Amino acid sequence: MDLSGKRILLIISGGIAAYKSLDLIRRLRERGASVRPVMTAAAQEFITPLAVGALSASHVYTDLFSREDEQDVGHIRLARDCDLVLVAPASADLLAKMAHGLANDLASTILLASDRPILVAPAMNPKMWEAAATKRNIETLRTDGVHMIGPMRGEMAESGEAGVGRMAEPLDIAAEAIHLLGVGTGPLAGKTAIVTSGPTHEPIDPVRYIANRSSGRQGHAIAAALARLGADVTLISGPVAIPDPSGVRTIHVERAEEMRDAVVSRLPTDIAVMVAAVADWRVAASANQKIKKRADEAPPSLELAENPDILKTVGHHPQRPKLVVGFAAETQDVEANGRQKLDRKGADLIVANDVSPESGVMGGTINRVKIISMSGAEDWPEMTKDEVAERLAALIASRLSAN
Repeated sequence: MDLSGKRILLIISGGIAAYKSLDLIRRLRERGASVRPVMTAAAQEFITPLAVGALSASHVYTDLFSREDEQDVGHIRLARDCDLVLVAPASADLLAKMAHGLANDLASTILLASDRPILVAPAMNPKMWEAAATKRNIETLRTDGVHMIGPMRGEMAESGEAGVGRMAEPLDIAAEAIHLLGVGTGPLAGKTAIVTSGPTHEPIDPVRYIANRSSGRQGHAIAAALARLGADVTLISGPVAIPDPSGVRTIHVERAEEMRDAVVSRLPTDIAVMVAAVADWRVAASANQKIKKRADEAPPSLELAENPDILKTVGHHPQRPKLVVGFAAETQDVEANGRQKLDRKGADLIVANDVSPESGVMGGTINRVKIISMSGAEDWPEMTKDEVAERLAALIASRLSAN
């Protein structure tokens, strides 16, 4: 799919990454999109409206109170007369305005008034990206359904600065725009899906926690693969060090109880794929302060409580999804343990794999799985986790179609 006939409203905010928006305009137009640009005052300090207008072959909108622009195309029409609102680069300032519903310039007013999909490509100094206020704003925007690509890790414009904060590359942003505007096509068009991914962290005290060894790579890949087949996907992720997948609504949680609540709150759904390595136990009463190690004292005892079984909850829920897929990470008797899990937890499919240390599955990029259903078990060859995700998504689509 290309972007032929698609109308993209491109909002360019301030930052050195604004220069990339010139290439982004070219990439979008190469793919058939029409681009209508909006520039903030800060963006005009880095690139000129003349350059943006020349590349977009369109009038550049800059002022909320422009009499000429409001008579021609008012800001409300700008907000609605498009297929996608794309913010690239999205500065920390503009993201904060979006999260708090501020509307004191043309860009923020359009974003508040728009009822179209919104895709943002953040770009800022790594310290700004890691700031607590930015994290809160990003979480709010994700919850609100704003799509996000990046930022990426790399060298910053400032000498000696490196980290996460670089704007995604124009080609990747264009590909994400194609994906978002292609939702609704494919074998899972019109279907909704929930995917859980990563570990959970169960606090012992403010510093320590109980967790499983999970990178989230397999769950994130499955969420992205389902989205590429047209599903509307919500990914509920525990703490991971990998970026959110493209084209997916991601909700970040920490504890098993938070993950359970997030899953149940989004039922009913057509598909549930429970990939997360949820900690089976939590500390019954975590400490409010760091537990200190003291000389000549025995280590403190920890009273454990059982965590909720999220797969079993979903498999036996009154609003049970049409297709429930669970994962069984085993170190021995993979098929036997997977089949017991299928029966006990009310799943339609169990994806079982050997996660013993020598397998390299936990934290790695390769997986070898066994698909277990009521009709038997099927061994899949060793594949990358992305390949497993693609094949599983196709299997899910086939089963839903058969049903």
